[in-house]
Amino acid sequence: MGQKCHPPPVLDGAAAIAVLATLLASSFVSVSSSNVQQASFAVHTAGNTPSAGGQHSSLVIGKNNGGGGGGGAGTAGSFEEFVAENVESYNVNMQIYTAKLQTGAAVKSVDSALSAAEAGAARYVVSPDGKGKFRTITEAVKAVPDYNKKRVILDIRPGTYREKVVVPYTKPFITFLGNPKNPAVIMWADTAATRGKNGAPVGTVGSATVAVEADYFMASGIVFKNNAPMAAPGAKGGQAVALRVWGTKAAFYSCTIDGGQDTLYDHQGLHYFKSCTIRGSVDFIFGFGRSLYEDCAIVSVTSQTAVLTAQQRTRSIAGAAESGFSFLRCTISGAGQIYLGRAWGDSSRVVYSYTSMSKEVVPVGWDGWEVAKPAQSGVYYGEYKCTGAGAVAAAAHKRISWSIILNDAQAKPFTGTHFIYGDSWILPPPKLV
Repeated sequence: MGQKCHPPPVLDGAAAIAVLATLLASSFVSVSSSNVQQASFAVHTAGNTPSAGGQHSSLVIGKNNGGGGGGGAGTAGSFEEFVAENVESYNVNMQIYTAKLQTGAAVKSVDSALSAAEAGAARYVVSPDGKGKFRTITEAVKAVPDYNKKRVILDIRPGTYREKVVVPYTKPFITFLGNPKNPAVIMWADTAATRGKNGAPVGTVGSATVAVEADYFMASGIVFKNNAPMAAPGAKGGQAVALRVWGTKAAFYSCTIDGGQDTLYDHQGLHYFKSCTIRGSVDFIFGFGRSLYEDCAIVSVTSQTAVLTAQQRTRSIAGAAESGFSFLRCTISGAGQIYLGRAWGDSSRVVYSYTSMSKEVVPVGWDGWEVAKPAQSGVYYGEYKCTGAGAVAAAAHKRISWSIILNDAQAKPFTGTHFIYGDSWILPPPKLV
């Protein structure tokens, strides 16, 4: 990486707040969706070359893995420095919060815009039988005023809603509220190859059953499903997104996100997934969001080779450098061979903590994809106190050399809602009425 790490600076209150503003601002820079278009996935295919523009291309399993090295760190002066930088960033944030406490500037409540929105929440019933204000979710979303400043709770009654839903960026503070015991199902079946109105393929972005582009979105007790037939590995245009989340400060509780290839497009922003089930096959949690998955079930649905994550953290795209996925107290299970992730970007970052991994998780654990020297690029793949037959404790001597078994200090940045600055915006879901 070339940069040396230094001890965290000692900050006074004003300087600390300035640093916080800089750190947070870097998380919200938009990028063109054309830079994150995925292409096909193939297993054991020779002769693949990296694609341009940050696109997903075919994968050769085992390419650039760097060999087995007991789960240790990579080349001196590179991977170790990158791990240290993550700890340093966490320490700086802790100093910022401490400084704010000392100056009386610490805010323990939610941010002002969210607080104001929650104070005036409205509810609309959506029911396919006509017993609500709206029959479809699309109608209900359209009824929300542009640049809405109040929470609007869509009480979505049980049933299957066969519709393609977009929550545009002009409509923040919307909640999809279902019953976790009898959830509403939102279902569509587009793939990247599906032709749009203009006759051209809709692509990965356009394949989503539900696309959330607005900030402050929340969902509870909802099934997001793409029921397109599962494409074989390597099939062109087989990406079929169930949920795409572009807006920031979005929270999902007791939801199911169900699909095959590219199920969850964790596109951009701060996101929180609590007690959710995510089902898929290839790269089925992907994107460059900064997201915490807590108490979630991650399930492979393919009998072939599954890749759980394709995290696109890279230093070449503004806003992506502060992204990453953290899995806390999750379970990993399913069929076939399961890879924990592959590097979609030179600094791809994924950490699993206190997670139960089934025997289907391959001993090597991770794949470098088209990153030629993962140990020197800034790829950060870590595991902390995970359990099960597929965990590093059962296969430490076979893990790729540039993944790491985290110690307590290294794990702290990832093992709580502080990873996504959650103390300022995470709220529990509203109650059913």
